[in-house]
Amino acid sequence: MKRIYKTVAVVPGTQGGWQVQLDARILKSPAKADLVLPTEALARAVAAEWDAQGDTVMPDSMPMMQLASTCVDRVGPQRATILAGAAAYGGTDLLCYRAAEPAKLAERQARGWQPLLDWAALRYDALLQTTTGIMHRAQDPVALNALKRALEALDDWQLTGVQNAVALTGSLVLGLALFEGRIDADQAFELAELDESFQIEQWGEDDEARDRRASLKADLAASLRYLEFLKA
Repeated sequence: MKRIYKTVAVVPGTQGGWQVQLDARILKSPAKADLVLPTEALARAVAAEWDAQGDTVMPDSMPMMQLASTCVDRVGPQRATILAGAAAYGGTDLLCYRAAEPAKLAERQARGWQPLLDWAALRYDALLQTTTGIMHRAQDPVALNALKRALEALDDWQLTGVQNAVALTGSLVLGLALFEGRIDADQAFELAELDESFQIEQWGEDDEARDRRASLKADLAASLRYLEFLKA
């Protein structure tokens, strides 16, 4: 859409929180809800995205706006559904499915993934079992419930960021580890793409894979920035 505003400002919300103004008009979500942000840092990040737009507003260039809008329009109204969807990744977590061969890949998976499974077992009392191949392995309901409780402890804003990271990586453990500061965005990318990176080492990388990986890396970095703005 065409940019029709000139000025961008951050103001305190009338009932708490922070809001963004475009030419003195309060910014709304795509669903026309008032976009009341929980921290000034996140509000300023959203405002900076709007201020950086040229003659044409490009929504895909505004990840903070996208995540904030997702929280207001989707996660808040559908919290139970969103939470259940994120929790379900615990039953098929990427980190639990290992290669039997080649040995070099299996060793790399164990070295990169097992420490985070061990961390989750200690942090959440959620012991997930690993398997080789792609056949589904049922996890202990006690462990899955423990991970679900970790999600239930998050507010809507936090859940939005964690759910985004979980969906991007295919791993509930990676999403929680990113939120807790156990790993950073680059590490989350490397661990989520461990198998793909191994294949690239063997066979090379085509343009489509390169673009997909660049997009994933940028999206994970945005998820972490969003979560950090919530803590600021």
